[in-house]
Amino acid sequence: MSHRGNAYRIIYAVQIGTDLIVIDAFQKKSKTGIKTPQVDVDRVIDRIKRLREALR
Repeated sequence: MSHRGNAYRIIYAVQIGTDLIVIDAFQKKSKTGIKTPQVDVDRVIDRIKRLREALR
């Protein structure tokens, strides 16, 4: 996703009814590669687990 010349990544979003929940989004800053840092991937996995627990 791009906005005003900046690049952003939305890793995971889910729609529940009329609500759209964005699990994680961040501005891409790396100029040398496209791989998402593992710490960001781990954060998303943790947030998804917590969201699943909250929706039970």
